[in-house]
Amino acid sequence: MKPGHTGLTHLKHSTHYSLKGLKAAFRHEAAFRQEVAITLALLPLAWWIGDGPLAWLLLVGSCVLVLITELLNSAIESVVDRIGTEPHELSGRAKDIGSAAVMLALILAGLTWGLLGWQKFWG
Repeated sequence: MKPGHTGLTHLKHSTHYSLKGLKAAFRHEAAFRQEVAITLALLPLAWWIGDGPLAWLLLVGSCVLVLITELLNSAIESVVDRIGTEPHELSGRAKDIGSAAVMLALILAGLTWGLLGWQKFWG
């Protein structure tokens, strides 16, 4: 934190950088754009499927978790690519691990939506 950037000034700068990061991810990451589109399409369904606030939170939260994980994965990829584009075992491992994190978040979201949807319509 820069000297003098405390309280509301710090919050203002942090918010600016966070929004800048979201904008960059949306502009440069196709997977993030796709996941945002899916999340926006699913949000109205969460109100219908979710019986109560906890179920709604699980549905929406699982989608937001996918977005968070994708942002972190994109950040890892950007840093690795900044270091160099030549193949390296550690670079590949870092990217693969980030991708695995996204996959697990997607599986969790799919299970959450599947189980709560099943409960809503067949349970």
